[in-house]
Amino acid sequence: MRLLIATAAALALSALSALVYGGHAAWLTLVTLAPIGVVTVLVAGVAVRRRAQLGGLRTQGAVIGALIVAQALAAAGLFVGVMFVSAHDAFFLVVLCLYALLIGVLCLSALGRGALADLAAVRGTLRAVGEGRRDVRTGVEGGGELAELADAVDAMVQRLDGEETARRALIAAVSHDLRTPITSLRLLADAVGDGVVDDATAREYAARMGTHVQALGALIDDLFELTQLETGELRWSMEQVALDALVQDTVEAMRPAADASGVAVRMVLEADNPLANADAPRLQRVLFNLIQNAIRHTPPDGTVTVRTARAAADGGVDHVEIEVADTGTGIPPADRERVFIPFERLDPARSDAGAGLGLAISRAIVEAHGGRIWIADAAAGTSVRVRLPAPMPQSA
Repeated sequence: MRLLIATAAALALSALSALVYGGHAAWLTLVTLAPIGVVTVLVAGVAVRRRAQLGGLRTQGAVIGALIVAQALAAAGLFVGVMFVSAHDAFFLVVLCLYALLIGVLCLSALGRGALADLAAVRGTLRAVGEGRRDVRTGVEGGGELAELADAVDAMVQRLDGEETARRALIAAVSHDLRTPITSLRLLADAVGDGVVDDATAREYAARMGTHVQALGALIDDLFELTQLETGELRWSMEQVALDALVQDTVEAMRPAADASGVAVRMVLEADNPLANADAPRLQRVLFNLIQNAIRHTPPDGTVTVRTARAAADGGVDHVEIEVADTGTGIPPADRERVFIPFERLDPARSDAGAGLGLAISRAIVEAHGGRIWIADAAAGTSVRVRLPAPMPQSA
């Protein structure tokens, strides 16, 4: 391709010479420029193929610069020879070419130093990141390819910093949630093993140990499920799910827990029983999490209301919504996103609020369905809404 471009350029300049000075001038232009152009392109091709052996960008730039100077001087010398100009004219032509090339090299050198400085900043940042630092940035500003590369590196470092912070927080949270039941299990097991308790107390301790084991199992299961959801490893069985029937089954399953807490659970269902595209067991898992949270945070004699409704079309797709509203204390707007973060608790003093994974798992499930879940404004208490795509009409 480069040879074709060089040859085409020589032919175009020859045609221009023919228009201005005639056929002889065109011929002289072609036999002067074409060989120089072809040789220069061939040498440059060899340099490009062996650029790894040439060293850094400075060396490569110097080689290309020397090649440009050599071909310019060769072209000037050939024109002087074929045009039979005087020695006086030839001298000043060479001086002019050398001066123009010198200024060009100076300008390219200045530009190249700036580009090399940006590359050095990117390289230094990547080296620091490789050594474990996350507080570094390239500091490259402006536009162009190097600035875009630097922005991508900065974004990568920021993302790594956030991921490592989240990983450390996750490890700390898991360690905290594992330490309490494991410590209790160890103390109970030591007491039973040392025979310092009677049979009735031993049976009571065994029951407590079973409760702690169940809590540990639930935590491990939640962590495993959240990991699978985030990595997309779960298999989905999507179907048309009747929301009213699913809500009724879930509410009835949760009613004993609500009665034990003195909380009333009621349903407000859409008249025409809306459908959703969903994996029924996992959507029910979301409902269990939401209703369970609502019961936990609703005082005795309070109410939890589960509603189904059709939602306005979003992006040309019909949607349905499920709302779980309670009459508890509510969640401040500034904290509404925090509740979906794994192991995040708005009230760390509560020991009955689980590991803090329920809403994180619920969001992952809903988003995997192509829907969204959020805390909506409510006159009192908390309102959690889930929006899911509705099935496409049969005619579509």
